[in-house]
Amino acid sequence: MARKGKEVLNALDAAKTQMYHFTAIVIAGMGFFTDAYDLFSISLVTKLLGRIYYHVDGSKKPGTLPPNVAAAVNGVAFCGTLAGQLFFGWLGDKLGRKKVYGITLMVMVLCSLGSGLSFGHSSNGVMATLCFFRFWLGFGIGGDYPLSATIMSEYANKKTRGAFIAAVFAMQGFGILAGGIVSLIVSSAFDHAFDAPTYEVDPVGSTVPQADYVWRIVLMFGAIPALLTYYWRMKMPETARYTALVARNTKQAAADMSKVLQVDLIAEEDPQSNPSSSNPNSFGLFSKEFARRHGLHLVGTTITWFLLDIAYYSSNLFQKDIYSAIGWIPAAETMSAIHEVYTVSRAQTLIALCGTVPGYWFTVALIDYLGRFFIQLMGFIFMTVFMFALAIPYDHWKHRDNRIGFLIMYSLTMFFANFGPNATTFVVPAEIFPARLRSTCHGISAASGKAGAIVGAFGFLYAAQSTDPKKTDAGYPPGIGVRNSLLMLGGVNFLGIVFTLLVPESKGKSLEELSREDEEQIGGGGRGGDVTEMMDVANSGRTVPV
Repeated sequence: MARKGKEVLNALDAAKTQMYHFTAIVIAGMGFFTDAYDLFSISLVTKLLGRIYYHVDGSKKPGTLPPNVAAAVNGVAFCGTLAGQLFFGWLGDKLGRKKVYGITLMVMVLCSLGSGLSFGHSSNGVMATLCFFRFWLGFGIGGDYPLSATIMSEYANKKTRGAFIAAVFAMQGFGILAGGIVSLIVSSAFDHAFDAPTYEVDPVGSTVPQADYVWRIVLMFGAIPALLTYYWRMKMPETARYTALVARNTKQAAADMSKVLQVDLIAEEDPQSNPSSSNPNSFGLFSKEFARRHGLHLVGTTITWFLLDIAYYSSNLFQKDIYSAIGWIPAAETMSAIHEVYTVSRAQTLIALCGTVPGYWFTVALIDYLGRFFIQLMGFIFMTVFMFALAIPYDHWKHRDNRIGFLIMYSLTMFFANFGPNATTFVVPAEIFPARLRSTCHGISAASGKAGAIVGAFGFLYAAQSTDPKKTDAGYPPGIGVRNSLLMLGGVNFLGIVFTLLVPESKGKSLEELSREDEEQIGGGGRGGDVTEMMDVANSGRTVPV
């Protein structure tokens, strides 16, 4: 790394927390708000989709999505997300973070609207159109993961970097909560406006024609926060770290940093920092040098994220099935279609409010004090303990008097997922890899996580079915039951504890120290006095050359 480029980055590391840092959190975080809303809102309306499009005359139970359709509707967005994480992660390192940042948002806006406008002459036609738009919605969401994490890590100072990246990811909790609230409001309004009998009383009349608007409005609402954020994303400058270390343009990096830190920096052209200058240590992703320096780190970040998402997404997407199994949500036939949406939304909103959202913000508050490694290890340990505590005495929790205890334990599981590996698996890959590969490696880690989400979404759908063929949902073969499914998730969380040992601690270190880019100096080391002077400038507002 050229001396003058290093001075620019050290100034960024030493800068005081300013309003722009919080602006960046909101701009990047609103993308994650939308991501979570779009990914999890589908679970609120899948039962309604089954009632509307797959009603069977004479059946004692309301219609449900056939197994293959339910798997596609729940999982196709994850397939798109996985592809988007790999593609946009790579593109963010090739073209720059800013150039592709707005593209992901517009894809999300258009496909959120498209999801709500799904059409077709038959039930399968509507579902096929919905799956098409949700795949590309996931593709846009996937791009947001590596780009938002990388941008925030490269803007942040060294002292509070973990909290800033975690705060971006914590907006996911508000997105999940917002999905529940929007669904509550919409279903409540329609339930009052169009009174309908229960399925037991009138199987056909329990699903009023206007119910078709409910799921469409819920899904389309996700376009609004993304659209409101687009202008501000386009105004963000490229990160100084990308410009200095990848584009190798120190002068432009200093100019961009002036905008970020609100100081005037006069940049002098560094003959060794330009796009055409060579760097003998510019090893690639598939090189032996990368494997030697970062190979185990990449294995650690990918496997832990994969394991975490199996447990996290299966629990989140199928909360409604778990609640029904313990009797917290009444049997579907005792409710009308719209009232069932309201009941499911109320349950998931309560869990999000009590367990999901607080967990994220505990991480934000403590990550730069406790460290990433400690929080991730602690989270996996508690998730394992609580999952086994739910599964082993599962028959105990099914009794009516014990349901509140089950919900408390389940909320604690979600709390320690978010005050634990769900946040840290997002933070660490944005810190420990070289700038030229940072977005790519984060995308690979995140894509591994979405592979776990696909396993959770598809696998739990079948596994959680009752072992008694008479008690399974229509069209599903007998599964291993909720109890055995929870036992399996406990085992998955235990493996997370083991693989966390491969993940390094990044608290209190600069990105260049973590990625060992500070060893890649051209023309000798820098003068300590120059670095100190740059740090002072970043915090004082003086104008000096760099």
